[in-house]
Amino acid sequence: MAKIVFIGAGSVVFASRLLTDIVYHQELRNSTVALMDIDAERLELITQFAHVLASKYAPNLKVESTLNRREALKDADYVIIMIQVGGLEAFEYDIYIPLKYGVNQEVGDTIGPGGVFRGLRTIPVLLDICYDMEDLCPDALLINYANPMAINCWAMNKASKIKNVGLCHSVQGTAMQLADYINVPYEDVYYWVAGINHQAFFLEFKYKGKDAYPLLWKAMEKKEIYEKD
Repeated sequence: MAKIVFIGAGSVVFASRLLTDIVYHQELRNSTVALMDIDAERLELITQFAHVLASKYAPNLKVESTLNRREALKDADYVIIMIQVGGLEAFEYDIYIPLKYGVNQEVGDTIGPGGVFRGLRTIPVLLDICYDMEDLCPDALLINYANPMAINCWAMNKASKIKNVGLCHSVQGTAMQLADYINVPYEDVYYWVAGINHQAFFLEFKYKGKDAYPLLWKAMEKKEIYEKD
């Protein structure tokens, strides 16, 4: 069965949700999941969660855990990246250095100077992972969740032959939020979106086949929409 590798598994929220997704699908319950992180404490935490999850819902799921990236990558079929190089401390610099010079970023992990800073420190690590994969699992698919998404995937496509795809939940999350604004079920909306990660544009947003933008404009006239979480 498939070997699925998590690089940056200490990112507990991402890792726990993805592990839950894996055991949810019958086709993946016989897989091997290799968890890797440079933080031993956080790695142990997610490893314990994985064992508990597997024992309850996927007893044939094999869980491995290691601090050694190459050990984790050997013979992988899928490699999921969820790293934040430099951690929250470096992320603060992405925000406060541009702010010092008058550039106020809402997040600063995708575009603008903060996105560039983050890309410059993340790309070398991603390329090292790609080069390890070329040696240890050249046919594996790399699934990237690390931002800045567009910059990172662009770099990997330029510098490596490893197949990769960038994924994020931001579009679905925004669509759910828009559906909530107009008080309709998410399952009844249709949307067509274009743009880069965290800067996407809803070219179409429909409710039961009809243009829902008039409903959004109407909702924006009400104070309540700005008070929703």
